[in-house]
This record gives sequence, C-alpha cells and structure tokens, in this order.
Amino acid sequence: MKKVFIPVLALALLGSCNVLDKEPLASVVPNNFFQNADDAESAITSAYDGLQMSGYYGQDLPNIGMMPSDDCTSTNNDVNALEIINWFPTTSQMGNAYRDMYRAINRANAVIKYVQPISMPTERRNQILGEAYFLRALHYFNLVRVYGGVPLHLDPTESADPGVVSIARASADDVYAQILADLAQAENLTTTTFGDNVLNRARATKTTVNALQARVFLTRRQWSDAQTAANKVLSNNTSVLATNFNALYPPDNNAESIFEVQFAGNSDGGFLLPDEVLPNPPATYSYAKFDIPTLYRDPRLAQPTDLTFAVDTVNDLRWKRGAKVTGGVSYVSVLYAGRNPAKQNDSGFFIYKWRSNPNGFNSPDNYYVLRLADVYLMYAEAANEQSGPTADALSKLNAIRQRAGLPALTLAQLATKQAFRDEVDLQRRRELAFEGERWFDLVRYARQTQADASASHKITALDMIQQKRNSRDVNYLLFPLPQSELNNNALIQQNPGY
Repeated sequence: MKKVFIPVLALALLGSCNVLDKEPLASVVPNNFFQNADDAESAITSAYDGLQMSGYYGQDLPNIGMMPSDDCTSTNNDVNALEIINWFPTTSQMGNAYRDMYRAINRANAVIKYVQPISMPTERRNQILGEAYFLRALHYFNLVRVYGGVPLHLDPTESADPGVVSIARASADDVYAQILADLAQAENLTTTTFGDNVLNRARATKTTVNALQARVFLTRRQWSDAQTAANKVLSNNTSVLATNFNALYPPDNNAESIFEVQFAGNSDGGFLLPDEVLPNPPATYSYAKFDIPTLYRDPRLAQPTDLTFAVDTVNDLRWKRGAKVTGGVSYVSVLYAGRNPAKQNDSGFFIYKWRSNPNGFNSPDNYYVLRLADVYLMYAEAANEQSGPTADALSKLNAIRQRAGLPALTLAQLATKQAFRDEVDLQRRRELAFEGERWFDLVRYARQTQADASASHKITALDMIQQKRNSRDVNYLLFPLPQSELNNNALIQQNPGY
C-alpha cells in the first residue's frame, strides 16, 4: 500500500540571532504547506492514498459489497456478521468504513480549499481540483450507498470543536445532489486523457468522471442520464475492451481499466479478500468459504488444472480465468464448495483475480473501481429500461458475452424487456464477480422493484435478507451508522430498525 509522508518542518539552530529570532515552524499546517504546485501535487497524492485505508478499499468496503450477497459465504469471524446479515452499530466494519471514508473526504476537501489560491499553471490547478472533486464524489457515493443520508462535510475539518464536527445528516437526495454537482465540476476541470503518460494512468480523467456518473445515475434509476454518461465513455475511445479476459488480472492500469485503487505491495499491506491464503502458490484466495453455485462455472472465474473437478462443463472463459489452483490440494485440508454442505470436497477452486503475492496482506495487486466492461453493461441496462431491447443495447451486451467466449444472442432470444434485464443481471454477476459490486446491484434491484411494479429481477437484496433473516426487512437495505458516531454527534439519528 502506498503512503505519502508529509515531513514535519523545523528550523535548525545555526548560531544566528536572526534565525533564532524567527518564529519556529514546528509542523506542517495548511497555511504553511500549500505554497506551490509541488505542494498541490503532494496533497492530491495524499488524497488518492485515502482510498487504500483498511476501512475503505483496503478491506472493509469490498467486504461490505460482497459478503451479504449471493456471491460468497465465509466462516471467517471478521466478516461473518456481514455474510449472515446480522450487523449492528457496533460491528467493526460499520465504524471502520465510516471513519476511513470521512478521512478520505477530509483530504479531498483540503485540496479543494487550499489549492485554488496557489500560483501555478491554470491547467495543472484545474486538473488537481477536478481530481479532488471526483474523489469527494466517489467517497460520498460509497457512503450514501452503505448508510443512506450522511452529514455533508464540504470543508476540511481543522478543529475538534463539536460545533464544527457535529452536523446533522443530509437526506440521501441531498447527498446525491452534492455528488452530481461535484462530478459536474470534475468533468469541467479534468483532462480527457493523459495519453501515453503511464505515470498518470492512475489519475482521474473525464472518462473516469463519466463512468462514475453512469453508475450514480443507474443507482438513481435515471436511465436516460445513465445511458448518456456511459455513451460518453464508450465514444471517447480512451479505454478499450481487452480482447483476452485473462489480461485483466491482476489489475495494473491496463487499457480496459478506468479507475483503480493503487497498491504497491510493500510492508504496509495490500488488498485482502476475507478468506484464507495458501502458503505456497502465488496468492490465491480459497473458494472454500465462498458460495460457488453452477453460475460460477464460468470462464471469467476459473482456470483448469490437472486436478479433477466436480463441476459443470461450460464454455464461458470467465470461469477458467478468474480462479486457479497452481499447486496440489495438499496445501489445504478440506475445502467447502459453497453453502450446500453436500458440495463439500477438495474442490481446489480459488479466486484468481488478485494473485501476485504469496502474502495476502502484502499484495501489490490494484483494485478495480471502474472498468470498461461495467460501462458496456450499464449502457445496455439503461437503454433497455427506457425502450426495451434494441440492436444498439444488444451490441453492448454481446460484446461482453463474446469476449467471454459465449455466443452472441439475438433480439428474438431477448425479445422482452424482462428477458433482456435478466441477461444483463446475469452478465453483471459473472463479469464483475468478487469486485465488490454485487450487494449494491442487489440493493438497486430491490429498490427498482419497490418503485416499479412492472419490473422484476430473479434475485434482489430482499431475497437475500429473507433467506438469511427469515423476513423481507427493508431496513437491511442500509447498514447502521456506527455507534461511535452516535456517541460523538448528538445531532445524528440512527437508521430505522437499528
């Protein structure tokens, strides 16, 4: 995990009365740090570093986005509450995610406030400010998806005064309005592309902003806006769909990538999936504790080995490429193939999307936040929800199917809006498996069926809640605010049901 260290400045004692007469500069504070363009670059780098925190993309947010869903199950105590949908305000991930997302927001806020007055080239200043607006929008989008309405802090917190840090929750609608306003700012300020400058591949551009706009609009069921934003991404040709699914992993700012969280794999740690790591093969993550139904016998998820596997034979390359065993089963005793105890065997399947380092706590693999295949599927979904199946929407869907080695479908095969919707749902689950979006998709589906009686999905978050809690309690579509926030902020109200 990369970290930016801003040094503490001090005046050396040089024996000069003039030096001793000056007021010591004991530490870096905003007023004395933000002096020039290099300081602005250091600040935006620190803002990106906030994404790596363990409560954020470093661990807890991906767990929140995967564990309650039908993608996986775990016997790991650290994530069991998420897996069985039995979380509380005191559950560790609730506090960790909330804390670290607000820490990241504070860094973005500092850039927005203090970079503006710096004397530096306008284009460079605009790019840095645009990146900060994008990051703040991303942080608030993740917060509102997890907790609903949250306090809107739009200035850096520079005082512990309760009157400064304690503010009431904004409504979810107000949070989304701020997200879209920040993204509009980011779209105006960022560059379209950094070209061949590989050192800047990790930075936000207009393409990054448009992709996040598409996801936000899709979450809000603003179908026309979602399609428009997705089309901007597809039309500018700054990202290209990889011809080989295997080339996507491990993530390393490839041509299909739109935005990744960067990890360096040093001693500070790296991305960790909530499961066991084998001691000898390159870092793989056991399917032992993950639910692997027939759906995931998909070429995007597995790699064949010399072992004999009790799995269905299919042609989908995602099953062959997304998971792999690089050694014998002697590394693990008993692997559990999924939720069904009857499937327990030495199946030997492991998540293979992040695999570069034998030490799972020290992985250099990046983490996808946005990639082009997701945008293809968002475009297809948004277009279908407006007008039903069209040749245009089908072409986007088929691009993802065919890249995975599956045959193209015809409009005759997906003749209704519902049939097309079901296929998009299926491809999203396969294509984006274990990339932290499944639970949020299921929540989207649940909210769509609540708002539109004519819409249905084969499975929604409410079905998972029913399965795990024996009720269709809509309160569990949101997570509880952490108890620590309730203790510290008298203006905060807890989500219903908690």
